[in-house]
Amino acid sequence: MTGVNVKSEIGPLKKVILHRPGKELLNLTPDTLERLLFDDIPFLEIAQQEHDAFAQALRDNGVEVVYLEDLMAETIRDNAALRSQFIEQWIEEANVHTEKWHKILHEYLDSEYADAKALVEKTMTGITLDELDIDRTNSLVDLVSSPTEMVCDPMPNLYFTRDPFAMVGNGVTIHRMYSVTRNRETMYGKYIFDNHPDFKGTPQYYSRDNAFHIEGGDILNINDHVLAIGISQRTEPDAIDTLAQSIFHDERSSIDTILAFDIPNSRAFMHLDTVFTQIDHDKFTIHPGILGPLTVFELTKGAEGEVKVKRLDSDLESILTKYVGQPVQLLQCGAGDRIAAEREQWNDGSNTLCIEPGKICVYQRNNVTNDFLYKNGLELVVIPSCELSRGRGGPRCMSMPAWREDL
Repeated sequence: MTGVNVKSEIGPLKKVILHRPGKELLNLTPDTLERLLFDDIPFLEIAQQEHDAFAQALRDNGVEVVYLEDLMAETIRDNAALRSQFIEQWIEEANVHTEKWHKILHEYLDSEYADAKALVEKTMTGITLDELDIDRTNSLVDLVSSPTEMVCDPMPNLYFTRDPFAMVGNGVTIHRMYSVTRNRETMYGKYIFDNHPDFKGTPQYYSRDNAFHIEGGDILNINDHVLAIGISQRTEPDAIDTLAQSIFHDERSSIDTILAFDIPNSRAFMHLDTVFTQIDHDKFTIHPGILGPLTVFELTKGAEGEVKVKRLDSDLESILTKYVGQPVQLLQCGAGDRIAAEREQWNDGSNTLCIEPGKICVYQRNNVTNDFLYKNGLELVVIPSCELSRGRGGPRCMSMPAWREDL
């Protein structure tokens, strides 16, 4: 199947984009954790085994799994000019700006990684100084640098494919991300959606060249008319305004309402999908911290390129009931127990991936929340998560649906 089709969070999942954690995790160190947005260093071998179990669980449920690294390799494999352009842009966005180092890195990548997939994976892994066969005796910068210093940083967050871009209906938003570290990840989406035969021609509703930050974890497709977006630590209101104008004034889009949820700016509420996710026609998993008074802004199409904005002061249950079109049930992470909720929220107990209405993929370690979901009639696809969860993202974070059946 070509193109994209995602008009809900719960329609039967048919195609998903993943990234298998790779050697980029081996280039995490205690000194770089904060800069690279990690709290701990996952054990790669086990993380890969857990991710493979995740991918197989999806396949066992009729989902076609495609990998970001394969899509990018297919995009540049038979196009030498595009491959060269990608290498040059990658070097520039890795914050390498001297002509000397551009030449060194380009020659290294082009000669050592002739295979397209090996090249793509290397750009994800990063490059250390001692990998490069160069004379370091005539450069002050090189002489004072450790041989193991990263010339180009790794991209360890890539296994969270939800964030660099997002499917909205039959279109895509390609993002400008909150941190420099993660913003480079959006290059792959840009090349794929501009050039890959399966995705070329997809309407693009947001550009990575825009000035304002937005990330895919803040974007939820409520239905074919309503989109929910979080105003969060990583998504700015200006970005939502820009996206709304693009979506509302594209005749190919059926979205006529965007709900902007103003959520707390904190690590625990990093994205909207860490606060709530839809798991059935009338059910949502939620973090108890979002209950109570809530500020939401309703954006609708105005005249001549304008967007109308109305403030809604209400609670989550009332707002979702109105826009979902039926009474909803909010199932709390940790089954309402404060300590369990905080512990399991830290391990993404609310961040579930719906495979079809009422069937959801969850992390094994969140047993209190999982037992509560079982008791409320949900079917769970449970995956191991001891190492994957160290990256602070759950099954929804690790997946980018490309095709869901319409409800």
